[in-house]
Amino acid sequence: MNRRSRPAFSAFRLLRRLSASVPAAVFALFAAFAPAPLAAQDLDAFEEKVTEFTLDNGLHFIIIERDVAPVASFLTYVKVGGVDEPVGNTGIAHIFEHMAFKGTDVIGTTDWQAEREAIDRMDRAYNAWFAASVDPAADSAAVRALRETFEQAQEEAGAFVVNNEFSQIVDRSGGVGMNAFTSSDETAYFYSLPQNKAELWFNLESARFRTPVFREFYIEKDVVMEERRMRTDSNPVGRLVERFLKEAYTVHPYGNPVVGWAEDIQSTTIEDARAFYSTYYVPSNMTIAIAGDVDPDEMRRLAELYFGDMPAGEPVPEPGKPEPPQSEERRFIMSEPSQPIWLAGYHTVSSTHPDYPALTLLGDIISSGRTSRLYRELVEETRMALAVQALNGFPGTRYPSMFLTLAVPNQGVDVLEIEQAIDRQIEEVKQGAITREELERAITNRRANIVRGLNSNSGLALNAATAHALEGDWRTLFTQLEDFSNVTLDDLMRVAETYLRVENRTVGIIENAAQSAASP
Repeated sequence: MNRRSRPAFSAFRLLRRLSASVPAAVFALFAAFAPAPLAAQDLDAFEEKVTEFTLDNGLHFIIIERDVAPVASFLTYVKVGGVDEPVGNTGIAHIFEHMAFKGTDVIGTTDWQAEREAIDRMDRAYNAWFAASVDPAADSAAVRALRETFEQAQEEAGAFVVNNEFSQIVDRSGGVGMNAFTSSDETAYFYSLPQNKAELWFNLESARFRTPVFREFYIEKDVVMEERRMRTDSNPVGRLVERFLKEAYTVHPYGNPVVGWAEDIQSTTIEDARAFYSTYYVPSNMTIAIAGDVDPDEMRRLAELYFGDMPAGEPVPEPGKPEPPQSEERRFIMSEPSQPIWLAGYHTVSSTHPDYPALTLLGDIISSGRTSRLYRELVEETRMALAVQALNGFPGTRYPSMFLTLAVPNQGVDVLEIEQAIDRQIEEVKQGAITREELERAITNRRANIVRGLNSNSGLALNAATAHALEGDWRTLFTQLEDFSNVTLDDLMRVAETYLRVENRTVGIIENAAQSAASP
């Protein structure tokens, strides 16, 4: 990577983090899963190592035997993300993710009964202060007094907290990689343990999701608010992406930021979080995947023991209204103290739509790697851009999503020149410029990605759970290869013509504030 490329690639990494609060490694696994399965004969061999069952309450388990080392990775996948959040509570999925690491009614507290009463007092005090703080007629001195009452209640609740006890138990037991992520489509919690600590995981995991404690709730809200300030409010690319999604989606909740709008984060209460948990953290909306050196019969026994009496809950509601078709191009320009950036997105389809494989391969062919069309023209040959990328499935894939193109122009290059060059490439694709060799290379690269994604216990667990939850069957990790292998050159032309239309896109541009001010 040359020196001038670094800022651009950093922008791409940030773009992906902004679409979902996902660590880079996890995003890579998800990207690897999306379109690239293995051959049918590989499925037959792999299936012999997989045991799956569903408890009476609807909680589904996928057990993958992999005895290369005496360890196992455990993952709890919940099909809930930013797209599911109630109006006025954006960011709540991410906030609840933080709550899941705060312990249980016996872990992380010196006296749960007293702490629970203190938490209730704290929540009432917060509600009273917040209601007064947004009331224009409220007396400022009274508002300050209510704030002080809340802070005192928060301090009293905090006196019962044993910090980090949950994670310390895992660490002392040999656990590694404890983390979680929330995206537009999903939330997942994961870590690895020695095989003989499997029952500890069942004990801890069932406890934290059966009876969440909402410990240090408002402290964690402040942490989430700081994440928003760092990734969005203080970052030009973050502001660009947030504005872009808001412009691109007029109705569907994919237009909301996963981290949440600032006013929603501030107004969300423990009562809101409890309602969110009760609605979405139900067994039928959860999938647990375990990969490693484990005994499937023992895992089933422990599943029944620790999760069997978890209440089934009600069916999970579908989010929002579908996004109406876009009939004309939407554009906006932001003046920022930043290098210029050009971002465009075309409305496309969800991952279950027959056109999804062709659109995904089209993104790879256009911009993935040094042999891609846009990279060769814009980065290597003309040096118009520091970097350029196209990808399908932003900001999620559960519902009709977007085909995204992003470019960072080189110094002295106007962003509109970049746009014209990208538009020319898209028109060439519509006219049949893509070759059979390019298509076959894209399919081969996708196959390699999925192999890398299945090389570890954690990758197996994440990909299997994701496939089951979003596609209905973990086997789609393998069987989708046929869908991608069946994509033809005519399909690539057709999806480009169908979806990559000017009237179907939203364009967002960052122009450098200093350069803009200096222009006549």
